[in-house]
Formats: sequence, structure tokens, C-alpha cells
Amino acid sequence: MNSNPVNRGYFGIGVEGISKPMNLGAVLRTAHAFHASFCFTIGAGFNVREVLASDTSAAVDNMPVHVYPDLAAFTLPLGCRLVGIEITDDAIDLPSFTHPPACAYVLGAEKDSLSPALQARCDFIVKVPTRFCVNLSVAGAIVMYDRMISLGRFAERPVRVGGPAAPLAAHKRGLPVWKQKQLKKQNNSA
Repeated sequence: MNSNPVNRGYFGIGVEGISKPMNLGAVLRTAHAFHASFCFTIGAGFNVREVLASDTSAAVDNMPVHVYPDLAAFTLPLGCRLVGIEITDDAIDLPSFTHPPACAYVLGAEKDSLSPALQARCDFIVKVPTRFCVNLSVAGAIVMYDRMISLGRFAERPVRVGGPAAPLAAHKRGLPVWKQKQLKKQNNSA
């Protein structure tokens, strides 16, 4: 498996109202492992020392972690789509969802849902199709894994169970698109 997948775009992940430091530490550590560009909390209450005890990868030293006191202060980079992870009747099943190239995923707190105000700010709401709710850090990990296998560059899965994997095709390099257009224009005028 490719240890450094080539994704286009970037993503961040955060939690609204989280209160258990071990869960936040797990989200941060997993986000760091999946090459997240940033993490965030909105209206969270946690002890930083306890978070660092479960974030064994020192994610806070390796990527930006934004702490927003409330939803009014919450901002995202220009062009970044917000994707809520929540079980609602109209949520998109994760296996049927196409991840935006630039987005931030947001989870609700333990024993709670995303607030209606935050859901209203989301461009999309997705759900992990399970029988019942899973731990928020597990749900975040599943979404990040789905993003990686959807947007990453991996060899095709074999058709047979356990069959040999096809080798990863070599990356095709070429001239930048603007240069290709320029050459095409030159060739058409000649």
C-alpha cells in the first residue's frame, strides 16, 4: 500500500462541542496519520494536557489546530467546503459520496449531534452507514480513510479474492496545460 498517497486538494477535520480529551486526542492523531492539513474545535471544553496524553503522534506540533470559542467565530479557508458527519434522514451514505477536493469535515460531540446552526452551514451531510452510532473518533477515521481510498492514487483491487494486485501505473507527466494549449495554437497557425 502506498504510504504517502497523492491527493489533490486538502482537508481538515474538527469537532463541535467535544468534551472528552481522549476522543479529541484520537481525532488529532488519526488526522495527522491521514495527512490532514488542519484540525479544529468549535465550542469545545477540554484539558490540553489530557488531549496530549492520547495524541501520541504530537499532531499539535505537526499541523495547525484551530480552537474556535463558538460557531460565530468559526471560519474556513476560501473555497473550502464544509462536510458534516451526522446521522440524519437526508444524509448521503459515505460510500456514495464524492469528496470535495478542498473541504473540512466536522463531527458532533459525544452523545450529541451537530447543532442545527452548524448543519445549516454545511455544504453536505454524510453518514457512515452503520447499525448505530460509532465513537466520534472512529467515525472521523472512517471518513478520512474513505477520502484517502477515493482520492488517493492506488492500484486497482484484484477481481479475485486475494488475487494478485495489479501494479500501480506509472504517473504520466507532461507539459502544463497552458503550455499544451500554446503549442496547439502554434501548430494550428503553422
